Amino acid sequence: MKTTIHIPDSLFEEARKLAQREQTTLKALIEEGLRHVISEHQRESPFRLRKATFAGSGLQPQLAGASWEHIRELSYEGRGG
Repeated sequence: MKTTIHIPDSLFEEARKLAQREQTTLKALIEEGLRHVISEHQRESPFRLRKATFAGSGLQPQLAGASWEHIRELSYEGRGG
């Protein structure tokens, strides 16, 4: 397939020089670069937060309206000082 792309002149010159040093064509170099980028993107899997729920009935009624500091104090109660 033929297509037209627009790239900065400086990038084109760098790619052309690299292709010449590597004794390959600019077309082959671009194909290699695109294949590399595509394979990198395919390896990445989106972050998924694991489900970490606990059995229970939620916040205890006596803690309704309590501040986070108070709840934290209760959770560490009796665990050192």
